[in-house]
Amino acid sequence: MARREHVQIKTAAEIAKMRVAGLLVAQTLDKLREAAVPGVTTADLDALAERTIRAGGGIPSFKGYAHPPYPASICSSVNDEVVHAIPSRKRVLRSGDIISIDCGAIVDGWHGDAAITVPVGNVAPEVLDMIRVCEESLWRGLAAAQLGGKLTDISHAVEQHIRPFGYGIVDNYGGHGIGTEMHQPPHILNHGRPGRGIKLTAGLALAIEPMITMGSPDTKVLEDDWTVSTMDGSLAAHTEHTVAITPRGPWVLTAHDGGAAKLAALGVACGQPAQATT
Repeated sequence: MARREHVQIKTAAEIAKMRVAGLLVAQTLDKLREAAVPGVTTADLDALAERTIRAGGGIPSFKGYAHPPYPASICSSVNDEVVHAIPSRKRVLRSGDIISIDCGAIVDGWHGDAAITVPVGNVAPEVLDMIRVCEESLWRGLAAAQLGGKLTDISHAVEQHIRPFGYGIVDNYGGHGIGTEMHQPPHILNHGRPGRGIKLTAGLALAIEPMITMGSPDTKVLEDDWTVSTMDGSLAAHTEHTVAITPRGPWVLTAHDGGAAKLAALGVACGQPAQATT
């Protein structure tokens, strides 16, 4: 592995290993999406995630991470919680809730990281709209992850999709490099002018993750030292994928089809290798 300006550049073989971790994350999130129904606790979801990751030959990326050590395998952020909420037996999902589930897995030393926001039961149309816009903004950012571009091209693409809808864009939290560690340089804001930051180079892997709110973008960290919630109590959504920069285009390592369908809808070629059809 070469390192340029402290940014980890992977070989094609190493990106292929990250794809294995990415697919395990995708499979885990599929199960969690289906399981996020009224009456389920966030601890139930966490247990399901850990079982699925370990059964697939992986290790949960989040468990024991940082200081204080994160105690769970997923982040399960409900309603006004933006990110990093700790699963609990006391947190029971109810119809009308939304839950952002962030999940990471390590396979053979390489990380995958992705997040989804899931409606629970009957959710108000305006809340579903926010979830949709958040996911759409993610795909605009992924489409901008092009060889030879600059880092803030991604930030700008995310912001440009969100702003017309009037949602708050959470500051200070955002995407990151990923590889042999879950969080690596560079940090990726979800707003900014294009054409700035590092050059997007083949072998660079990034986790892109918009976080938006229905009210103010201001946030606070709760007493558990992990959970980030909106200052004004407004609902929040969070979506994330891990993407590799390749000469063929962006390859979304945590999407089952490598991102081919959604990138094609945006007029962008997918960088998934021809032989990687899983």
